Amino acid sequence: MTESSRRGGSPRGGGRVRMTGKERREQLIDIGRTLFAERGFDATSVEEIAAKAGVSKPVVYEHFGGKEGLYAVVVDREMRILLDGVTSALTGGHPRELLEQAAFGLLDYIEHSTDGFQILVRDSPVAQSTGTFASLISDIASQVEHILGLEFASRGYDPHLAPMYAQMLVGMVALTGQWWLDVRSPAKSEVAAHLVNLAWNGLSGLEQNPRLVTRRKHDRPE
Repeated sequence: MTESSRRGGSPRGGGRVRMTGKERREQLIDIGRTLFAERGFDATSVEEIAAKAGVSKPVVYEHFGGKEGLYAVVVDREMRILLDGVTSALTGGHPRELLEQAAFGLLDYIEHSTDGFQILVRDSPVAQSTGTFASLISDIASQVEHILGLEFASRGYDPHLAPMYAQMLVGMVALTGQWWLDVRSPAKSEVAAHLVNLAWNGLSGLEQNPRLVTRRKHDRPE
């Protein structure tokens, strides 16, 4: 096999367009992301990844060192997308607005990056120390715990409890999002409204018909 054919090109230029190393790497990441979401880590093989890409197994090893390396890259990329989305959504000034925005940030990711979320909520391989559902919740909670700390301090509560409450709130939203991924009902805005209703008011003060206090400019009626 020639170098040109091994990398998906054609010696005479009449077949597939030859990919650069960067393009091949991105192709393998996309294929791995799809297969990991559909089948999970254990059920996905290097052979299948290579076959989908139209390359030999050594090409996958060349770029990632194996299936574990590819999986780690996919997980790291999805974590960054999710954390950036949640963090950038936190633009409001009132704590209830921030809570709504955090809920929407996660639900938006679930809606638009379903494959990525499927990968993040599955169990990671034993050798992989990041990317588990627990670490996902912990990473997001660390992004919002300072907001709770400020709110606790202003109300005379112990701000040192903020990290624990951040875990509670983010865990509630993440688990609800995992459920909503399967049922996709009710509408996203209604799910967010009920999440905030429980988190903000508590069981003893639930509103009969909760409504969001903010409306994002890019939202359409659902």
